[in-house]
Amino acid sequence: MTFDLIGLILISYLLGSFPTAIIAGRLLKKIDIREHGSGNAGATNVFRVLGWKAALAVLFIDMIKGFVPVFFLAPAFSSSPEQVIYFQLIGAIAAILGHMYTIFAGFKGGKGVGTSAGAFLGLAPLPLLLALLTFIVVVSLTRYVSLGSLIASLVFVVILLLQRFAFQMEIPSVLLGISIVIVALIWYAHRSNIKRLLQGNENRIEFKKKG
Repeated sequence: MTFDLIGLILISYLLGSFPTAIIAGRLLKKIDIREHGSGNAGATNVFRVLGWKAALAVLFIDMIKGFVPVFFLAPAFSSSPEQVIYFQLIGAIAAILGHMYTIFAGFKGGKGVGTSAGAFLGLAPLPLLLALLTFIVVVSLTRYVSLGSLIASLVFVVILLLQRFAFQMEIPSVLLGISIVIVALIWYAHRSNIKRLLQGNENRIEFKKKG
């Protein structure tokens, strides 16, 4: 492993580890967001506890945490054009793992959806935008953010597969493989939500919130 790759992994992980939701809770209400609402350090729980303005800010920053390693850091650290896609994917995974297991808060972070969206925006913008549209539709109809996240992540992979095999677009195999791994991580992080969805007692999001 080269020093450039090590540097990319470390910086991407530390960037992903920036505990946006936890900082928002401390700044706005002097609370640990993980002790309120669903207990998750992500934008959805920030919405529940702190309101939509704080949630949008947290989501935006979380997306930047995934976008920067892919769009800026990977090209800067790679030594050849052929390396870029591999460095992008490694940087994306490092940032997502940093968000989920932040070193700055006892390795207890969010579920990786916002940071994954930022990474995918840099890797495959069209599938990401269609996945976001799916997310909006599912959440609008069901008010289950977790269900929207789960279905949208699957839609992202399905669109990549269609682009590669149905439309014969040049989608690198490594991008497909890593995307499947990232989606698997998202589903794993939502395992408690999946259980509650199956049992019919998952928390719905309320759109009428102060903030």
